[in-house]
Amino acid sequence: GAGTGAGVRADRHPEPDEAWRATFTGRAGRRMVHRVRVKLFLALAAANVMGVAVVVACITWVLPGPELEDTRRIVAMNAILGGIYLVTVVPAGVLWGEAWLRTGRRWMHEERAPTDREVVAVLRAPGRTFLVHLTVWLLAAGLFGLLNGLLDVTLLARVVLTVALGGLTTSAIAYLLAERLTRPLARAALSVHSVRRPSLPGITTRTLLGWLLGTGVPLLGLVTAAVFALVEDDATTTQLAVTMSGLAGTGLFVGVVVATLGARAVADPITELREGMERITEGDLDAAVGVYDGSVLGLLQSGFNDMAAGLRERERLRDLYGRQVGQEAADHALERGVELGGAVRDVAVVFVDVVGSTELAASRPPEEVVGLLNRFFTVVIDEVDRHGGWVNKFQGDATLAVFGAPASLDDAPGRALGAARGIARRLPREAPELSAGIGVTYGPAVAGNIGDERRFELTVIGDPVNEAARLTEAAKGEQPQVLASADAVEAAGPDERCHWEVDGSAHLRGRARPTRLARPTSLDS
Repeated sequence: GAGTGAGVRADRHPEPDEAWRATFTGRAGRRMVHRVRVKLFLALAAANVMGVAVVVACITWVLPGPELEDTRRIVAMNAILGGIYLVTVVPAGVLWGEAWLRTGRRWMHEERAPTDREVVAVLRAPGRTFLVHLTVWLLAAGLFGLLNGLLDVTLLARVVLTVALGGLTTSAIAYLLAERLTRPLARAALSVHSVRRPSLPGITTRTLLGWLLGTGVPLLGLVTAAVFALVEDDATTTQLAVTMSGLAGTGLFVGVVVATLGARAVADPITELREGMERITEGDLDAAVGVYDGSVLGLLQSGFNDMAAGLRERERLRDLYGRQVGQEAADHALERGVELGGAVRDVAVVFVDVVGSTELAASRPPEEVVGLLNRFFTVVIDEVDRHGGWVNKFQGDATLAVFGAPASLDDAPGRALGAARGIARRLPREAPELSAGIGVTYGPAVAGNIGDERRFELTVIGDPVNEAARLTEAAKGEQPQVLASADAVEAAGPDERCHWEVDGSAHLRGRARPTRLARPTSLDS
């Protein structure tokens, strides 16, 4: 049936990359073209040899007819004509059809991307192969019929119909072979083009055409044999038996070949799509399928690749967004969408601020300062993540981490206190050039999206945040430089509470009442 043929509009993609050029142009491209040409020539030659042999056998022995006086002469003449046809006409026809494909492969030799015209030439190659073969076979039908008719007029109609029907079937097989063997060229061309609006037969039409050429033509041959038997009433029972057996066997064989090739032409792209979907389902977003069909199946192949590219882009943006705002905030935004405002929740807050950051920036080159801060933030993020918290924001050289929002968290105070001790333990080893005050608090705060629908931020606002910032300033004079509110320690689980000691209180700047303080007794995990 019809497949990658005329009427395809190819939309150009961006200029191909070096990997594409290395695969499809230069020496690799020439090798691929050579393989395709050799395989195509051998396959088409074999199809024509088989077609000629079947046609000669049908003319001579299968179709019923009167006993001819010069049977040996007729058999010899048809054998000679068949040999001449195979040696001269068939190769000429194959080369004629292959010449049309030359336009579709020129870009490989010139090591550049194909033009729209060259892409269409590749896609039309199987259809042109069909037309070339059909033309050659119809000319052969007229020639064979005329020469046989000169020997015996009763052979004229029989030979013309037999050669024409055999030519239709052989041309169909040639088309399906060409469609399959030129796939590498089509895949290369469509790697930088996409088929958007094919005006080609769909799957239903392809199936019907495959049945017509693979099964309908042999059945028509049976009908023709029956007509000859009725017209020429001297056909014997043996002749009819041989005719029916020969045509039925030929029809079964040809029908299987055409049906198999036609089914594979449809099934192969669908199988690749199914395998690609399985890879996507398993999380392999780099899955892609080759695009080599100019019909609706090509649209499916191209659409799958577009879908996979969209999923990769979506995952890349999600990963980038998660790195910008934190994975907790990203998941919260994806689940709930744009929803301004928030809810009051009990949260634990860890605030970490570098000591002497102004002097640091003034005494070191900017690149060195950035490197030091990145090492500092690495320690903070590692410990916050390890304890299940969320880094809400970076404020210059300070970090605000929240435990218990936006997602609920078991023992949020204990986790926050454990993260604070871990940061204090690791900073002297991993960023000895820096020191930082660490404050930990616990209490009710509003967690939600703050801003406008055009630009908003998921954050936490409330007294624990302010208190943690003030504790951080006080902690810079401690050793180790960690302070927590007694409320946070008392709300923590026993496993973490045992590492802290409530000791004294202090009036923190901007707060009306004193804050009871707690200090770590051990930084060990």
